[in-house]
Amino acid sequence: MNVDHPDEAASAIAAAIGEPARARMLYSLLDGHARTSTELAVVAGVTPSTASVHLQRLKTRGLVKQLAQGKHRYYSLDGPHVGAALEALSVLAGGAPRTFRPHTPHRLRAARTCYDHIAGSLGVALHDRFTALRWLTAGPDGYGLSPGGRVAFETLGIDIDVTQALRRRFAYACLDWSERKPHLGGALGAAVLALALKRRWLTEDLASRALTVTKSGAREMRSCFGVDFVISTKRT
Repeated sequence: MNVDHPDEAASAIAAAIGEPARARMLYSLLDGHARTSTELAVVAGVTPSTASVHLQRLKTRGLVKQLAQGKHRYYSLDGPHVGAALEALSVLAGGAPRTFRPHTPHRLRAARTCYDHIAGSLGVALHDRFTALRWLTAGPDGYGLSPGGRVAFETLGIDIDVTQALRRRFAYACLDWSERKPHLGGALGAAVLALALKRRWLTEDLASRALTVTKSGAREMRSCFGVDFVISTKRT
């Protein structure tokens, strides 16, 4: 079918959304959390192989996008315009989508290392603040820095020239496996973790990947970034 005409394109997209299993998949992604094809198969009530076929169709129609993270493949809505369309349909249909409820242990979900950068809800919060402050700029291979962002990170004590010269990606959105939203990965993410550990904003748990936010760390991150993090342990 030729979908060059708007009415035919809309019909093709509506057909993709209109199948109940695919609709359940899409609405489960409306909360902004990425999910694996296996998780989406459970949501849709279909077999994994059938879910893969459904997801390929949704991807072809520009409704979802795929992100590879290690051995896993995660799916999310292909932009806010898809979410807006689904929300508009919800106004007509009524009802509300289910919310994402992670089952990750609390300490690991709160703050942990992901290779050499900060993950968990703290990592996601920092990524969101760096983005909101316009310190990060989107590029073809991840993030760059705005002039203000470069000044901000250098003022904190991160040598941007050295960080950029490392033989690795400078900065990118790394999908968080517990929050299903991005945290900051790459050389810049590693530099932020190194800084936080050096200043004892964070301490490492030797028995796991958990990170503990110290009282001074919570105070300093609030001052430097505007990130409010509730400390749930007695460690300082």
